[in-house]
Amino acid sequence: MALNGFLEFFQKGKTFRPKKRFTAGTIRYSLHKQAQASLESGINLRQVVKLPPGENMNDWMAVHVVDFFNRINLIYGTVSEYCNETVCPTMSGGSRYEYLWADGETFKKPTPLPAPRYIELLMDWIESQINNEAVFPVSTDVPFPKSFLPLCRKILTRLFRVFVHVYIHHFDRIVNIGAEAHVNTCYKHFYYFVQEFDLISPKELEPLAEMSSRVCTAT
Repeated sequence: MALNGFLEFFQKGKTFRPKKRFTAGTIRYSLHKQAQASLESGINLRQVVKLPPGENMNDWMAVHVVDFFNRINLIYGTVSEYCNETVCPTMSGGSRYEYLWADGETFKKPTPLPAPRYIELLMDWIESQINNEAVFPVSTDVPFPKSFLPLCRKILTRLFRVFVHVYIHHFDRIVNIGAEAHVNTCYKHFYYFVQEFDLISPKELEPLAEMSSRVCTAT
């Protein structure tokens, strides 16, 4: 389905937090627009994620990390009023998977938290990373740090956990509001991207492995 339809749908509903935007006239803004246009054209999602010829991998990575952050915020925003400490006392994906929060600062050791608190802290943490120009440089004069790719892996791995929680615990809500196809399209785009560049370990992908094999076999 086209991205503009996806965005129109979610703009009607509740958003979780303000979207991060690229500055017009920058390389990453151009790449962002190029990626959006590819999605809107309805071409094969497996092809959409491939690095365009001659483009910088770090720029391509930065564009997608920010775009996925924005979209997963929108998706969680549609179920957040149903995700509370009573209903979701742990950040889990069914009975087999539980995610603990650690940020090396306030939470130095992995700590069990209710799902809404975990996701709130996660989104705050990601937002602080992508707004840090030493980590996600805005100017082409500023090089990407050596820690950039490992950081992107961590961000995407943690964002995947939001998909896990939403699909396993709140998918009835997604279906009830008619957003199943929209969310599945976003998930497929995310899944193809992390697979294309080997960004998330197979172990982390396990909770949605069965669904991925079903949903992501077609484009």
